[in-house]
Order: sequence, then C-alpha cells, then structure tokens
Amino acid sequence: MESVQAIKQRFEIIGNDPKLNRAVEKAIQVAPTDISVLVTGESGVGKESIPKIIHALSHRKHGKYIAVNCGAIPEGTIDSELFGHEKGAFTGATSTREGYFEVADGGTIFLDEVGELPLTTQVRLLRVLENGEFIKVGSSQVQKTNVRIVAATNVNMFDAIEKGKFREDLYYRLSTVEISLPPLRERKDDIHLLFRKFSSDFAHKYKMPPIKLDDNAVDLLLKYRWGGNIRQLRNIAEQISVLETNRNISLSALRNYLPEQGSNLPAVVRDKKPESDFSNEREILYKVLFDMRGDLNDLKKLTMELMQNGNSSKVQESNKGLIQRIYGQDENHREYEELPQRNEVFTAPAKRPEPVAEHHDDDDDDDDHYLFAEAVEEEETLRLDEKEIELIKKALERNKGKRKAAADELGISERTLYRKIKQYDL
Repeated sequence: MESVQAIKQRFEIIGNDPKLNRAVEKAIQVAPTDISVLVTGESGVGKESIPKIIHALSHRKHGKYIAVNCGAIPEGTIDSELFGHEKGAFTGATSTREGYFEVADGGTIFLDEVGELPLTTQVRLLRVLENGEFIKVGSSQVQKTNVRIVAATNVNMFDAIEKGKFREDLYYRLSTVEISLPPLRERKDDIHLLFRKFSSDFAHKYKMPPIKLDDNAVDLLLKYRWGGNIRQLRNIAEQISVLETNRNISLSALRNYLPEQGSNLPAVVRDKKPESDFSNEREILYKVLFDMRGDLNDLKKLTMELMQNGNSSKVQESNKGLIQRIYGQDENHREYEELPQRNEVFTAPAKRPEPVAEHHDDDDDDDDHYLFAEAVEEEETLRLDEKEIELIKKALERNKGKRKAAADELGISERTLYRKIKQYDL
C-alpha cells in the first residue's frame, strides 16, 4: 500500500493539514473494497481527487472511470443519461442509447453534486446500489451492472433529508464510508504553499517570472476567508500572474484582487414584494362600500322624516344639503332630483307602521296625500360574500389561475383559497 505522501504527490495534492491527510488515508484504506463512498466538503475544496485515488488503487483500475456532474444535467434527461433509453422512449429518441451505468460496468462512477438528483432518479439509484439492477427508460427489461459508486456533495445532507429533497435511505446507502475535506480557511499553513505552487505553474505556462508576496501580503492571504476555497485561490494567483508587471506583490496590490469579505460568493436576496394594484383596488372597494352604507342610512332618515311630516316641500327645504349630497346634479344642473311625489312606496321601520291613505282623483294636486304601504324593516346587508367571490375571481384571473400567486396577493393561505373556491363552487 502506497503512503499518504506518495499518493498526494502522485495526484498533485498540495498541503500537510492533518484533516487533509486523514481524508487521503481513508481513501487509500477503502479503495480495495467495493463499498460506496460519499465525499463531502464545500465547493472548491478538491473533492474530485478522492474518487480518482479510490479508482486507481482498486481492483477496478483497468475498468472505466466516469465522472458525472448531476447538477449540470437537466432533470428531464438525467435518467436517460445514467440508465440509457430505448428507441422511441420519448421525443428525439431516434435510437437505443447506453447509459453511464451500462458503459461503466466493471468500473467506477463518480456522481458529483449527488444532492441535486431528482427524487425519481434517487429511487433508481437506490436500486442500483442495493442489487445492481436498473431499467432503461422506455424498457421493461431489467439489466445488471457491476459498478463502484463514489458520490460527492457540497450541501448539508441532513438538511436536504429534513426538507424532503433527498431520500434518507439513499444517503445511508451512499455514505457507507464518508470522507470529509476541510475548507481552505481551516488549512492556514497550506494557503501560502498552494499560492506559491499556483504562481510557479502560471509562470511556466505564460513564460514569465513567478510572482512573490511580501510579508504583509502573506498575512492578508492567511486571514482571508476564501469562500471559494482552492478554486478561488488558484483564480487569484492566475489573475495576478497575468496582470501585474511588478512581480513583487504588496499588500495594497493583493487587496485589489480580493473581493470584500462576505461578498465573494453570490447571495440570495429576497426583494421586497411590490405592492400590487389589486391591494389598492381592494381598499377603494371597501371605501365605496362604507360610503354606500352611509348613503343608505341617510335615505332611511330622509324617508322616515317624509313619512312623519307628510309634506314633501317642507322636507326638501329642510334637508336640501342632504338631498343634494345623495342625488347629486344631473345634466340640467339641477341641485338634486325631486323626491318621488305620488303613488310611491316608502319603507320605514316595522315598529312604526303607517295607514294607507286613500287616493282620490280630485286630489291630484294635493301634495299632502301619499299612498303608503305597510312599513317593513329591511335588514341592511353589504353582501360581503359576493364581494369576496369577486375578489377571488379577479385574483385568479390576474394570476392566470395560479392559486399560490393568487393566495399571496389576497393575503391568505393557499389552503384557505382552495377552501373558498370549493365553498363558492368557482
């Protein structure tokens, strides 16, 4: 069995950090077996080196080694890529295709970013791990494969399991042995060593003298967080090697190439949701409803006074402002519509019924005679259910039938909206 230092030199792994050495040692120990391995660590720490070590030191080293980036394959085609498909299985399947598990039979498959696999694909992968069986897309024939699976991920698998994004049984099947690589910020003694190695490589590549950091620049290099890990360090070394004419790099020169702490990686920012026009329209609608309620109360008051006094002219004169506010002005610029005169039915509270006055032909010009029906109390309603139906319909129409978006705009939960839709049979 080769030593850790010999393997690191063979696979160009730079650094002497104890955690790094332990990861390489575990890879050497599990290589002769066929157990599955899960490599964990942040993006850019060099996880792809571990499966190469495992394959090279295993009895499968003469078989094929295939590395698959699961996050780079569209969800609709990943089953076809991994397991193959039959001719005519889907649109564009003009011929039968072998998948990676069929091609790598007898070898090793490295599934990078395995945490990005769709749940349906995870079920297929679990079957391969358990009994080595798979079925091509569009086929009913079970096929056998003998592959070693090494997976890698930069996501927290327990969080993914808790959120239902990754199957717990698949995780435990993949992580028979888990190898964790430390982030660069935890390998302080290796940072400058790696930088010098990258500087030397780029000097040779671009045929120019290697760059060197002064003491202050080295201190900044060691204190920096390196969110992108080794990949980011290599990128910085290449930029400085190409752009700087002075090969002795000072603190100020190095600082120009380092992003501000905490902003070197993209972050998800939740923009404040703009207030929709629908909310404004709803407020206006509520205001109109309350104004209508006030007008109804004024009309009741006016009607009661008219019934009690029995003289329309007197009532009009004493309530001129109220009548003008209720009826407004017409096209002839009259201040208000005249109150109904004869033969009109007025509604008053039930507790105060009025007798029906007889109507005679010879009293046509007498304003004091009105025909009153028995007063009936009408319950005032604003029909909020109808307005609610109208608002729900409008929200669904505005969001093209998408219930979640409509519920967000209405300010209610999607479950409540669904219940309202069933309730009103929309």
